[in-house]
Amino acid sequence: MLGQTLFISSVIILAYALAKWRKLSVELSMFIAAVAGALAGAIFKTPALLEIPRHLVEGAFTYLDVILVFFTATLFITIVQESSGVNFAVRSAVVHFARTRFLALFLLMIIVLIPGALTGAGSVSLLVVGAPVALALRGLGVSENKIPAILFILAGLAAAAPPVNIWAMVLCAGTAIPYVGFELPLGIPVIILGTLTILILGRRQVETGSLQEFLDKIEINPGMNWFRLLTPFIVFFGLVIAYRLFPFYFPILGLPLEFLIASAVAYFLSPVKLNLIRVASSTISKLLPLLATMVIVGMLQQIMAASGVKGLISYAVLIIPLGLLFFLLPFIIPVSEGVLTYGGAAIIGIPLVWYLNSLGYHATIVISGLSLLWPLGDGLPPTALIGRLSVMISGYKGSYWQFLKQTWIPWIIITLAGIFMILFSSKLSFLVTG
Repeated sequence: MLGQTLFISSVIILAYALAKWRKLSVELSMFIAAVAGALAGAIFKTPALLEIPRHLVEGAFTYLDVILVFFTATLFITIVQESSGVNFAVRSAVVHFARTRFLALFLLMIIVLIPGALTGAGSVSLLVVGAPVALALRGLGVSENKIPAILFILAGLAAAAPPVNIWAMVLCAGTAIPYVGFELPLGIPVIILGTLTILILGRRQVETGSLQEFLDKIEINPGMNWFRLLTPFIVFFGLVIAYRLFPFYFPILGLPLEFLIASAVAYFLSPVKLNLIRVASSTISKLLPLLATMVIVGMLQQIMAASGVKGLISYAVLIIPLGLLFFLLPFIIPVSEGVLTYGGAAIIGIPLVWYLNSLGYHATIVISGLSLLWPLGDGLPPTALIGRLSVMISGYKGSYWQFLKQTWIPWIIITLAGIFMILFSSKLSFLVTG
């Protein structure tokens, strides 16, 4: 049985490596690996050849709820962006607080965190607010080589922030743990680590030209105001909080419907006449790689479970000495994200959470700690999704590795924070609510 499973694992790894060697996308590479693993498993009838299509289809729907959250949340943020709400927020933050530089940087940090926190995708934060925030940072005197580093770290933290954390959702779905109680375990570290990032990378002011010169490049619609901008967010968070405050009187609508209601409010309050079909199409275009990743990760996870490979990985995690496991986590977790994106959470994270939970570690805090480590991998090849976007949007002209070197201090601090959260998870359980 061990030899059989090792053979199937080798086929999956080889198929993925060959696909990447042929410079196929991560999504296609994982799909080829899943099909190759299924065919290799069919030799041993794990799964049987005729059952392969059923397993692939079932796997494709594993994360349907996550995909719905992805789409509806990004639709909401895109409507806010198209109505010039994002540019209005960035410009207002800088204009009103430029004299208190730290406060202006802090508000820009919050602006970067919000889209990723609502959608679960750091790439959405960069696509929606990256360009105006990069201009604002340049106007506030942040060094050119620090801007992409700030955007990368903050976009990663945005993806880890509540209410939508895709890694946590994947782990909860795979371990039968309810996705509740993550607000404080994720929210507090993200705010603290984001603040430290802007203090470390943005503290030194350099001469980059007049602030007004950069602000003039951030266009806003004259009809946009704070009421139009904030009301949709108030509606959304009001719906999220309402059923918790009044559990017996208010229905549980679910995040997708809550985002759709907030999107409708943002659409009707927009000072710009929006073409809803065009906005929805634009949203799908932005999200297509991420949605495809979630579908194919589900397929790969299903095939690995049916063929025994997932059990082999779980066994490998179980036999690693605990001290060595904690030493390896800062390397294994980011690298798995860099290679497999969200697939790393499904393949490595699920058995890891089971194992640590069986030893008495608090599962919700463990998942929160791991969720701080995975975004770091989005700067590592071969995928490097957030890293490449940060460089592109900021207009950085240096080499990619020079950019990555700028992130090393926040990277280490975030890594230590994630590891300490896991180590002391039982003592931090008071943070879990819900």
